[in-house]
Amino acid sequence: MKSTKQFDWKDRVKQKEGNLVSDMGGEKVMMSIQSGKYYNLGSTGGRIWDLLAEERTLADLVEVLASEYEIDADTCHEQVVQFLEHMSREGLINIAHEG
Repeated sequence: MKSTKQFDWKDRVKQKEGNLVSDMGGEKVMMSIQSGKYYNLGSTGGRIWDLLAEERTLADLVEVLASEYEIDADTCHEQVVQFLEHMSREGLINIAHEG
């Protein structure tokens, strides 16, 4: 059975260079220089993007966000992984898998 799990708690994630990001009324919008695509990251996605200015583990990211948004770690993990999977597919983040 093939595993669909793309992210592990110890994986390190960081934003890639070459994206223009702007604050628009509390939500972050971004344009990829490479693809020319625009992305509306929203407020939560924008916060994740800000946190990824420095390399972080998935566990660290979930811990910070769960605390800030006052949600349980499992819910936070699920939503963060969905966001990161999208960012990964679009080539906007670097992922260093552990182990």
